[in-house]
Amino acid sequence: MLLVVLEHDRGSLAEASKEALTFGRTLAEKMGVDPHAALIGSDADDLVEVAGEYGAGTVHTVTHEILSDFGPEAWGEVVVQLVDELDPDAVLACGTERGNEVMAQAAARLDAPFVANCTDISPDDEWAITRTQWGGSLLEDVTLETEIPLVTCAFHTVPSSPADAGSPEVESIDVDLDNDLARSIVQERVVLEAGMTLPTAPVVVGGGRGVGSADGFAPLEELAELLGGKVGCSRAVTNNGWRPHTDQVGQTGTRIAPEVYIASGISGAIQHFVGASGSKHILAVNTDPDANMVTKADWAVIGDLHEVIPAISEEIRRRQS
Repeated sequence: MLLVVLEHDRGSLAEASKEALTFGRTLAEKMGVDPHAALIGSDADDLVEVAGEYGAGTVHTVTHEILSDFGPEAWGEVVVQLVDELDPDAVLACGTERGNEVMAQAAARLDAPFVANCTDISPDDEWAITRTQWGGSLLEDVTLETEIPLVTCAFHTVPSSPADAGSPEVESIDVDLDNDLARSIVQERVVLEAGMTLPTAPVVVGGGRGVGSADGFAPLEELAELLGGKVGCSRAVTNNGWRPHTDQVGQTGTRIAPEVYIASGISGAIQHFVGASGSKHILAVNTDPDANMVTKADWAVIGDLHEVIPAISEEIRRRQS
């Protein structure tokens, strides 16, 4: 059995969990075992069918009075008790901040090694693993020898895709949790932004140093609105104070995975490209044909972004009318 630990927020299954199940189906096939899923928390019962849609043949649900919201210590202890109860061949989660933290908590309690942010796993006698380091700018090959492999797949390594599967079996698991585990748990939430966010936007219009100023982002905002997307930026832009850090795409910013990323006036430093590498398609607009972003893009327009971006917006408005 491959046990996939699912991440959710008060009953809303994270996209990362769908990716973990998609990655897990392939891994389970290599292992010659069935993929199972773990849903932790009393508000996760409605997600059983969704887990089944993405390949979980059996879903193990765990409820407890202190599992009212996410808490890394409590969730980590739940994974430990699931390992003891179910004796899985391996445990997988998605390598988000939450996924890695929960698996690290479980690994510490089990005194077992943990390999984070894997992009490829060959589960032979010695598990041969490729994982990302330095935010994705480095790939590391490692081998894992342990009785219970604990791994996470790197976020946006695979696009989530439903499986051709029916309704899963459901098994409720009882756990014994000490109240001290509730010392680190989400108790209050503040909504910073409603609606679409940079990580979920289907289109991102990014601007770099070539935009020239904070006011220079107005045409990018207009294009993003026409395309139903969001505006992002490079680190150079935030360093100059033109945009807030929340708009930064990159290793030290936000990782994005839109259908289209329009990178305008961005040279394409490796740290920025790491954050944009999950994009399905990249269109680069730049005056330098040798810029890193141009050479890595699916399409490129060699020209002044201050002319190209307004021209694209004008053509969209013409076609919409």
